[in-house]
Amino acid sequence: MIVEQIWTGNAYRNFNYLIACPESGEALAVDPLDHKKCLARAKERGWEITQVLNTHEHADHTGGNKAVIAATGAKLLAHVNASDKIPGIDRGLAAGDIVKVGKTVELESLDTPGHTMSHVCLLSHTDVPALLCGDTLFNAGAGNCHNGGHPQELYETFANQLATLPDETLVYPGHDYISNNLEFTLDREPDNAKASALLSQVAEQDPNKALVSTLALEKEINTFFRLRSPSVIARLREAFPDLPEDPDPKTVFLKLRELRNGW
Repeated sequence: MIVEQIWTGNAYRNFNYLIACPESGEALAVDPLDHKKCLARAKERGWEITQVLNTHEHADHTGGNKAVIAATGAKLLAHVNASDKIPGIDRGLAAGDIVKVGKTVELESLDTPGHTMSHVCLLSHTDVPALLCGDTLFNAGAGNCHNGGHPQELYETFANQLATLPDETLVYPGHDYISNNLEFTLDREPDNAKASALLSQVAEQDPNKALVSTLALEKEINTFFRLRSPSVIARLREAFPDLPEDPDPKTVFLKLRELRNGW
């Protein structure tokens, strides 16, 4: 399996993806907003885009559908409940469904509500798993819930799905927000040496050659995974003095998401 991360360079800092089968040359375009770059990259690599997948319904992820499909005849895939939000879906995906690309690539659909209620992530069936996570999980951050989502659902997705994946899972998010998210982590956990060192490393990174993190790294530098950290809880109590003495992880997550909304 080949994962081609495409930096759009737009104001929303979107990443688009091509997932290709090296044997057949067939490719899946994931959230191909910048259709020109996606089509050009596929042509450059000698790949044929046969499927388009939207992780969710927001326009900065679906905006390139029409052009890519017109150019390639690709089939459109998205969450099974997104048909009223994304026009022209050919295949609705539920939890556990398998997306095949060419002869060798299998991607498992994960039903991951929170950022929106019709959001899917894709988990590769490869020796080293890869997670295409749209706007659910970002490097050092979590998706907001402003436009059709719910923070409690996002917590359940993090706790019951993402946190249980293998630590070596590679993380491919829908946007490059890593520097800002690391700054939030350090605002919440000032003694997080790993986050501080990483911020220095990526502050001037070229998004065309972006760091690809792992879940193991995310658990060290992403405050939304660090729900039992004494430092995180102590700082949270400064903002929420009525926080229980020993808050449960869900409470910590929801308070962090609330703070991040206005940070």
